[in-house]
Amino acid sequence: MLKYLLKRLGLAIIILLGASALIYLLSMLMPADYIDNQTSAALQSGAMTMEDVMRLKELYGLADKSIGGIAKSYITWLKSTVSGDLGFSFLYGKPVTTVLSEYIWISFMIAFISYILQIIIGIPMGIKASVSQYSAYDYTVSVFAMMGTALPSFFLSALLMNVFAIKLGIFPLQGLTTATTVFAPDAHLQILLDKVWHLVLPITVLTLLNVGGTMKFTRTNMLEVLNSDYIRTARAKGLSEKVVTYKHAFRNTMIPLVTSLSGMLPGLFGGAMITETVFAIPGIGYMALRATRQGDIPFIMGYNMFLAALTVAGMLISDIMYMVVDPRVKLS
Repeated sequence: MLKYLLKRLGLAIIILLGASALIYLLSMLMPADYIDNQTSAALQSGAMTMEDVMRLKELYGLADKSIGGIAKSYITWLKSTVSGDLGFSFLYGKPVTTVLSEYIWISFMIAFISYILQIIIGIPMGIKASVSQYSAYDYTVSVFAMMGTALPSFFLSALLMNVFAIKLGIFPLQGLTTATTVFAPDAHLQILLDKVWHLVLPITVLTLLNVGGTMKFTRTNMLEVLNSDYIRTARAKGLSEKVVTYKHAFRNTMIPLVTSLSGMLPGLFGGAMITETVFAIPGIGYMALRATRQGDIPFIMGYNMFLAALTVAGMLISDIMYMVVDPRVKLS
């Protein structure tokens, strides 16, 4: 077990190094960096010269875009990252770690609640659809699942906003808090409830978009297991359909299902860029989109490497969970 973990950790380090080098190269080769975006208007008006811009680029470490210059700046960034310093965000004027810690928990709360709802709704729907294969229920939930996975997030967000926020006025349109309401300094419960009410629509969007995939994945794997010989043997022994379905079939379905669910770990912390942007939720996905548009390389690197580390961790958790859900699987 220990040997396996050490081997996977070594492989994870190699993967993270390769991912960091590729992301850094692509970030440096973007058509416009942070200085270009900030000084374009000043250049056009004549308030700044190209020499002024190049001096700023040298100050921010963005002047040399050659392969050698990029490699040199990447090594500098890598040394800083290994020491625990992800750099200073150009756009937000704070250390990258500070920005991540400030905005990541909003995205985590939204993603975690939708993640739990996705499991609670999707898995039972998939089990029932597999048991009732080719029934009206199976066709109905399969159609709605395909519709949910096919809908773009911005379209579904706009649709729910138009119906429930604009026409019916049940939920607030955008933002995390009500700007027109002044709360007392000690009204913590009212502030919390106001934020929860603002997050209902974003959580609904993420749940509807993902629950169909979980349902279809569960249904497909359950159908494969239900057609196995040992399931027919269990039924021939006189076991109830409930015992056959949940004790024998679903337990074996959990192996691929655990892999799929463990791979969602980066999504819990990565934020939903489009959904957060449409609803104007100040989550980490929205902040990352702004930083990417502005060419904020330190934040882009810190954010993407954080997601890469979570992805590798999710893969490792999936491998370990194999042994938990299936004793026949041994890690060596």
